[in-house]
Amino acid sequence: MSALVLIPARMAATRLPGKPLADICGSPMIVQVWRRAVEAGVGPVVVACDDQQIFDAVKSAGGDVVMTRTDHVSGSDRIFEAANLVDPDRRHDVILNVQGDLPTIEPQAIRACFAPLEDPHVDIATIAAEIVREEERTAPSVVKVIGTPIAKDRLRALYFTRATAPTGPGPLYHHIGLYAYRRAALERFVTLPPGTLETRERLEQLRALEAGMRIDVGLVSTVPLGVDTPEDLDRAREILAKS
Repeated sequence: MSALVLIPARMAATRLPGKPLADICGSPMIVQVWRRAVEAGVGPVVVACDDQQIFDAVKSAGGDVVMTRTDHVSGSDRIFEAANLVDPDRRHDVILNVQGDLPTIEPQAIRACFAPLEDPHVDIATIAAEIVREEERTAPSVVKVIGTPIAKDRLRALYFTRATAPTGPGPLYHHIGLYAYRRAALERFVTLPPGTLETRERLEQLRALEAGMRIDVGLVSTVPLGVDTPEDLDRAREILAKS
């Protein structure tokens, strides 16, 4: 398999406007995410943005970046456009989507997202970590993946939910929003209409399950910090300053 790593980034953000350019230890957040993705070493890394300021910041740091449309409703739509712009000859058969607001993502977590696609029956791969904080078990902001174990550190996803599930004894898993798509799977996914369960749960990945696509989950040890608020930004600065 040959992977192309794409990082979607947009300036519009309700709770933290302009967050891709927020300074973290002397670099814009989007540059910190780009660096983590490069360190993973799974393939070339390109930022897919919708704003000249983001474009210039990545270029100034020595990164590859492509300008995409401003009207995309989701990151998957943006990376689909970017994949066709960056790789029109289709040299890469896997597209790995790394969210642009995960400056503390560990490179090994990105590699873990790529690994499930070694099974040719898997359409989409993602990652999750076991929930260890009690408050996360019931928090709707923490998306849980329900899956059946199929190998060591590997699940086959059956459902994703904001509810506390499944019931009964056993671990709960915090879904981390990285996705590795087979190129054909991404092409199909972006043409599908929103699903009923996707609309109810407000979880885009349910569209793939509702359409019968297979998602496998690699299990990792930690959950990266997603930056959505000024408080998250302060925490990210503390974490990266220590590392």
